[in-house]
Amino acid sequence: MVVPWRNEAFPGFWESEYSLSSSTQADPSSSTILLRGHQVDQTIYASAPRNIITGEFCWISGEMGNSKSRLGQNFCSRFLPEEQAEVDRLFATLSSDENGSQTSPKSFSLQALKKHVGEALPLEMVTRLYDGMRRVDLTGKAKGPSERVSQEQFTVSMSHLLKGNSEEKSLVILKMISATDGPVRASEVQKFTEDLVGSVVHVLKHRGELKGWTEKAPGPAPRVQVLAAQLLSEMTLQDGEGLLGPQWQDCECDQAAIEDWVFRAPHVAVFLSVVIHKGFLVSCSSLNLSTLVPECQVDQGRKFESILDVLSVTYVNSHLPRERQHRWRLLFSSELHGQSFSQLCGHITHRGPCVAVLEDHDGHVFGGFASCSWEVKPQFQGDNKCFLFSITPRMAVYTHTGYNDHYMYLNHGQQTIPNGLGMGGQHDYFGLWVDVDFGKGHSKAKPTCTTYNSPQLSAKEHFRFDKMEVWAVGDPSESELAKSNKSILDVDPEARALLEISGRTRHSEGLREAPEDQ
Repeated sequence: MVVPWRNEAFPGFWESEYSLSSSTQADPSSSTILLRGHQVDQTIYASAPRNIITGEFCWISGEMGNSKSRLGQNFCSRFLPEEQAEVDRLFATLSSDENGSQTSPKSFSLQALKKHVGEALPLEMVTRLYDGMRRVDLTGKAKGPSERVSQEQFTVSMSHLLKGNSEEKSLVILKMISATDGPVRASEVQKFTEDLVGSVVHVLKHRGELKGWTEKAPGPAPRVQVLAAQLLSEMTLQDGEGLLGPQWQDCECDQAAIEDWVFRAPHVAVFLSVVIHKGFLVSCSSLNLSTLVPECQVDQGRKFESILDVLSVTYVNSHLPRERQHRWRLLFSSELHGQSFSQLCGHITHRGPCVAVLEDHDGHVFGGFASCSWEVKPQFQGDNKCFLFSITPRMAVYTHTGYNDHYMYLNHGQQTIPNGLGMGGQHDYFGLWVDVDFGKGHSKAKPTCTTYNSPQLSAKEHFRFDKMEVWAVGDPSESELAKSNKSILDVDPEARALLEISGRTRHSEGLREAPEDQ
């Protein structure tokens, strides 16, 4: 069979630089086509694997029937040519310091990888990545992991972790978790997940990519462990049971369970990409940090410490509409604007979709996403893009059930119906409620909220809080900007009445355009 030429600079790989549309010349009267100067029989070309046609790099294992390791056999890199070149340059850098004698084949050691990464990643994660690479068995015959990482092992691992499907990623993850073939214990998966989440925070801080968010939220809640537990909750075992509670620590997780987990919990693959992309400083990834970690915008000149940290923001942000994920703008903070329901209404109405979050006196952090602008009115509002969420003691998102449309509620100054901010449930029985008597609220769910299927979010059904924030997400539209110019007196009848009782006048009256809804 005639195949494209061998890439001598990369032994074991075969190369075709061009795709069918740009590299072939077919003559209807001829039984051959011209592929980059090579005559290839059309019947053979038509049956050739896709990687031969599209320019992927292939590693062909000598033993086709041995299924001991699927990592290396018939491997085809998913990197584009320019991405593969970057991977090759990185390998050359890693192997150059230790191969001064020009020994062949080239390889690199753990020490070389540590030297290249420096302090960008924790040593535990550097070691895990190295072990995952050196344990790749390209032939299916290896009796144990190699002492060093070869170029083929490096390319296989990088391709699987950055561009591979769930199966390919799971194979490398298993190698990163344990040196033994076969299932791993749930406790080992938990430790790997905590290392992975911790490494994301570490590398983002080291590279200056926190975008205004804090590395660690105030308070005792360990957000790394909380997010790791959320990711692990997505794993199911063969009997369909999930990894919930310490009783599952000794359960075995096989390759099928890990593959299913990677598919169910996309954050695992995303976080691996962050670690490699920012730790190794390579760009051959589809990772988009602008939507992973949103920019934090706070207008006030004074120092502000949010209830949220980079991990909790990243988690909530991933559930927002994609066009809203790149920027969060602080609209209201009880720390900056005071503990006042009037101030809350004045700062959040007509400002577009936003995230509200608060922390009760028992340390529970929770909130909701409002997909539409808040408006002060006695009717429910919003749509089915709204959701409730919790951050501590556990991270979770609760979406609409379809049972009713009680997504959002904001009312003030009424005599016969509740005054406050609510999401889900019904009057006097909200999934999340902030009372007009600011600092008081409730989260009622027996057993769950009818609108969002959420449990009780607060530690106590009726709770008290001091800290509350509301963040506008994404960029405001022109209409939202125009409506946001309203005075607080426009949306707060109580404040307007107090002003009139005191005998004072509204100095801006007649100087501003009348609000559209008056």
